[in-house]
Amino acid sequence: MRKAADHLVAVDPAFGPIVESSPLCNIGRKKYEGGTHFSTLVTSVIAQQLSVKAADTITKRVATSLGGDITPSAVVQASDADLRTAGLSGAKTRTIKGLAEAVNSGDLNLEAAAAHSEDQQIVTELTRLWGIGRWTAEMFLMFTLHRLDVWPVGDLAMRKGWQQIHGNTGDIAEKQIDPLGDQFRPYRSVAAWYCWRVIDGDSQTW
Repeated sequence: MRKAADHLVAVDPAFGPIVESSPLCNIGRKKYEGGTHFSTLVTSVIAQQLSVKAADTITKRVATSLGGDITPSAVVQASDADLRTAGLSGAKTRTIKGLAEAVNSGDLNLEAAAAHSEDQQIVTELTRLWGIGRWTAEMFLMFTLHRLDVWPVGDLAMRKGWQQIHGNTGDIAEKQIDPLGDQFRPYRSVAAWYCWRVIDGDSQTW
């Protein structure tokens, strides 16, 4: 991670202040520690369009409603009403139920998919399921599989962090920021992490 941080600053000195004032990136080493591939993917679904704090709260409520562990069988057996009471929207309930059923039936071999060396293959396999888009798959790649070269241009907070780091105001379009990540290869995930840190500060999630 030190090598990655040094690379970021070398190719884009604007990252210097946030890198210097922050700990080293800890992608994959804290938030989802001890989770299964299934539970962490569910966590990514829950986090769609939510703040970090709200997502963490709802994830805990969902786990509690399932008896403590987020497993495919527990989700399949849970009622939609129980999941909605825990804080899930109707769409996220449908997504998580569909994911659990796909894993239980064997339609999705999550372990085999996660073992694939090509990130795009994993994205393709996951996004064929209803309600799982590219952003959700990218969070899974970064925070569960520790893939260090993901550039989640669809994440608004990441784009806002980019703008703040570079002293700009307003949003930057996905198509504009997409090629700007190329300079950070093979550490685009680390660059995104520092963009998030600018926005969320010293969150317990980090």
